[in-house]
Amino acid sequence: MSFPLLTATAALPAIGAIATAAVPAARRTAAKWLALLFSLATLVLAGVALARFEPGGARYQLTESHAWIKDFGVRYELGVDGIGVALMALTALLIPFVILAGWHDADPLETKSSRWRPTQGFFALILMVEAMVILSFEATDVFLFYILFEAMLIPMYFLIGGFGDRAHTGSDENAAAQRSYAAVKFLLYNLVGGLIMLAAVIGLYVVAGTFSLSEIAEARANGSLSMATSTERWLFLGFFFAFAVKAPLWPLHTWLPNAMGEATSPVAVLITAVVDKVGTFAMLRFCLQLFPEASKWATPVILVLALISIVYGALLAVGQRDIKRLIAYASISHFGFIILGIFAMTSQGQSGATLYMVNHGISTAALMLVAGFLITRRGSRLIADYGGVQKVAPVLAGTFLIGGLATLSLPGLSPFVSEFLVLVGTFSAYPAAGIVATIGIVLAALYVLVLYQRTMTGPVKAGVQGMADLKARELVVVLPLIALLIFLGVYPKPLTEIVNPAVQHTLSDVQKKDPQPEVEAAK
Repeated sequence: MSFPLLTATAALPAIGAIATAAVPAARRTAAKWLALLFSLATLVLAGVALARFEPGGARYQLTESHAWIKDFGVRYELGVDGIGVALMALTALLIPFVILAGWHDADPLETKSSRWRPTQGFFALILMVEAMVILSFEATDVFLFYILFEAMLIPMYFLIGGFGDRAHTGSDENAAAQRSYAAVKFLLYNLVGGLIMLAAVIGLYVVAGTFSLSEIAEARANGSLSMATSTERWLFLGFFFAFAVKAPLWPLHTWLPNAMGEATSPVAVLITAVVDKVGTFAMLRFCLQLFPEASKWATPVILVLALISIVYGALLAVGQRDIKRLIAYASISHFGFIILGIFAMTSQGQSGATLYMVNHGISTAALMLVAGFLITRRGSRLIADYGGVQKVAPVLAGTFLIGGLATLSLPGLSPFVSEFLVLVGTFSAYPAAGIVATIGIVLAALYVLVLYQRTMTGPVKAGVQGMADLKARELVVVLPLIALLIFLGVYPKPLTEIVNPAVQHTLSDVQKKDPQPEVEAAK
């Protein structure tokens, strides 16, 4: 029996979470180092999986399959395609930076309260989220995926509600109430989406008699599985609704600004750069693969919703006074681009959408973590409380600028490649949608550059004087992310070679081909 690499990659952070939580209360530093070591070991295993993946090989590789709940036809089935292995590697890459960035975020304010171990709990919850997200990218059994899709809400709820941002303008009681509201809103929105998805999962089993993606695909290929048009559309809507909440897509997005605003900056990165990617990934793996005809039927409406997300998110980002909420609304706009690329159903659009998931994760992590370092120093999230930072902390200002330029997809940085491919793929199939989407590019330049101008330039404000520049630990967090943004912006080929074959498989599922360019005959 071959080594179960995918299981090991997901199990390692889960074991690390248990081990970290078990560290004695007085050994907070030991708990941090233990969590970091487990996250680095997970990154090594994810790197091995990425190295062993063959882009030109079978659709799902490194597969594992074991009977689980035989009476209900549920199996423990894992496998990764190019999209899954790329997002698995992204998750494993970001978690060590999240842990390092949040090194002091859960330190107790009063050392007397030692019975509850907030530090150990904080890092244990992060590792548990990592385990569930990685396993969700690997799951090829629909029911197994559903369990993970819902279970990851529990640790995220406690991370948002129990370990909120300490930079707030009101009283401690008011801050606790806002954190509680954000956590409950996050949980309720996603639980409602999950319950609707559960009904669709049960309906799929009634129709197909199995939860296995491979068995459903085989049944479709040999003609033994056929769904009535209305049945397929209802099932598609059940799955898509849950994924649109997680993504998040307008108008199901309103939980995200609250959650990111009230969470610590590392947890905000965990939300938008890691957890939310499960939603867009699932649209590719489950919606398009299981319900190809319904996906094409729903495409016009979804494209409109994606365009609204792009423009609406960018407009609200322009008007924000809170740094973290600005980044949250910018992410809503970016997720609109991802969903636009997925449902344009062209090879360029879907390749761009997949690259966007990876590159958005890196760029948002870089920008949000630097913003978190800035907010920690000043003790405020309000843009108006800053000014002249580049004069007292030039390295912090410089890294903040690069993260912002990546967010607006500057050529030479990796998000540009993603956004360009999404727009090319959209223009070739839906020119009007492509034109509207470009409004988001203009607005992105506006909110990023205005944010930088108001916080980093101008006279040094009183609260900014004496602000320390980035320290060694913070540079270890930020510099590798910036290096990746530049490397993948200049040379995206390693990533495109992995995801492109998976994109072709997805297009084959929905029986779509790229539109042929119209060329006038030579006179």
